[in-house]
Amino acid sequence: MSPRSASVNEELRRRSRERLLHATVELVGERGYEATTLGDIADRAGTARGLISYYFPGKRHLLQSAVHRLMHLTLEAALEREPRTEDGRERLARAVDAILGLARDRPRLMRTHMAGILQAEGFVRCSEQQRLAELLRETVVRYGSTDPDTDYPLLRALLMGAVVAVLLPGAPMPMARLRAELFQRYGLDWELGVPPDGGPPGGTFPSPRQ
Repeated sequence: MSPRSASVNEELRRRSRERLLHATVELVGERGYEATTLGDIADRAGTARGLISYYFPGKRHLLQSAVHRLMHLTLEAALEREPRTEDGRERLARAVDAILGLARDRPRLMRTHMAGILQAEGFVRCSEQQRLAELLRETVVRYGSTDPDTDYPLLRALLMGAVVAVLLPGAPMPMARLRAELFQRYGLDWELGVPPDGGPPGGTFPSPRQ
């Protein structure tokens, strides 16, 4: 039997890494961070335990990479869903709704992720985070930003703050109110993206363009 080519080996490594990331999202979402071991993750992914150390320097790095991958895939799906559009305002609305939707749909996972970023290890820069950053930066460019190097970090900070506010234990902010604040800041009509049921908070949503 001839040895596998370099490209085949690279594809196998990519698949193994993605299985680990997917398993991490599933298990932390189900059990929480402390109750999930690296052995559990390897078992769920169907890979050897040693592969985790090969790809990731630690459990926290693995979790951040896994959540950034989830955020990237969720955002990409929202931006490219039918009917596809190149309208920058609609794409920004979809981006806001996609990230807030993760806080709504996966609260344990996203709360754990945000808590990890605020700890000593801080923000982990990885390939998954870079893909997410590129997609958000492209979104602000499509929206019409003339200074994306400033506007992208601001959008990222606003989205992170909104996620924290939605998930704050004991004093969560209503997601519709946070959506309304973000939409008004960027001059987005309430009907763009995927508006929640019940209409805007207070029943009115004056357009900043008026």
